[in-house]
Amino acid sequence: MNGRETSPTVYGYIIYGHEQTIQQLCNFAGSKFIVMANNIILDKLQGVKERFVEVERLLAQPEVLSDMDKYIKLNKEFKELSPVVDAYEKYRNVLLNIDSTKQLLSTEKDEEMREMAKMELDQLVESVPDMEEEIRFLLIPKDPEDEKDAILEIRAGTGGDEASIFAGDLVRMYTKYFEEKGWKAEINSYTEGTVGGYKEIVMSVTGEGVYGTLKYESGVHRVQRVPQTETQGRVHTSAASVVVLPEAGEFDVEIKNEDIRKDTYCSSGPGGQSVNTTYSAIRLTHIPTGIIVTCQDEKSQIKNYDKALREMRTRLYNLEYQKYLDSTSAKRKTMVSTGDRSAKIRTYNYPQGRMTDHRINLTMYNLPSILDGNIQEVIDKLQMAENAERLKESNI
Repeated sequence: MNGRETSPTVYGYIIYGHEQTIQQLCNFAGSKFIVMANNIILDKLQGVKERFVEVERLLAQPEVLSDMDKYIKLNKEFKELSPVVDAYEKYRNVLLNIDSTKQLLSTEKDEEMREMAKMELDQLVESVPDMEEEIRFLLIPKDPEDEKDAILEIRAGTGGDEASIFAGDLVRMYTKYFEEKGWKAEINSYTEGTVGGYKEIVMSVTGEGVYGTLKYESGVHRVQRVPQTETQGRVHTSAASVVVLPEAGEFDVEIKNEDIRKDTYCSSGPGGQSVNTTYSAIRLTHIPTGIIVTCQDEKSQIKNYDKALREMRTRLYNLEYQKYLDSTSAKRKTMVSTGDRSAKIRTYNYPQGRMTDHRINLTMYNLPSILDGNIQEVIDKLQMAENAERLKESNI
């Protein structure tokens, strides 16, 4: 504790993580403390509050209201800062109440009033550590992409037909999870496997905080089981890759019309009379980068074009975003949300009924439930691991 003693009052500074708790300090008879807990945290929170007020002011300016790009960015920042500012106000009020209650105890003579004040002080002091922990996590720098929608790609890897079947199992798992979350998923394009499942499938997923949740699924998923095509009963290992991309907004990327070549062709696969009869499928090629996007899920060429353009915008956006992911992966041991498409992140072992996530050494023996879409617990543990890493980086 850093402090100076001036009879009869002691002014102290309580530093987060110090071995002497606030409660211990409260036990000094006849002492009064002006609680300046967590100077570092309070300084950071004050800075956040000042920025919040500034953003609120800017949002009311006519020049901002007329600039949709700037307005959207500021409005997003305003929403992100709001919970931090709310936590700051509550935390600051608790510290002020602790200080005023201590002052009351130093002057109050009535024993009944003193007893009530002590009870209130105990409650206030007990609430501080939890509030500080919440604030520390709120102050962790957030990935600005977390609130975006996402493009989800699943591709069969090693294992031939069994890999395609496994890719289909992953599609089913994620689809059920999306239903539970209330998210909407639309198929952009797909190629079916010869005996079932998918060789590849691309989906657009929309909802609240989609990318921030699904980003943990990027990587190689392995399955160990007896394939349907196996006659000797031997366990095989097959794989499918999952890629999750934050979907770029209209103002994130500007695509020039002259940089895109559009081709139309007949859709293939299920779809009724329009299949192989109308040129509704779209193929877009971004000439400067060579990126190709196809979309054939809709019967309308216009709708397919709009979906393909959204995906094209996302893929261009992620060329730059990948640089951020690469720099992040070099810092975090958990390898969470690094965008490493080749990393073997998870194994689904059917004979043992287990799922193992290799990034955090997590093993769960409820494989049927997980494959039925109950993956929230896994994602929660991955988020906790990443938050711990980010907390170390932030030095809060």
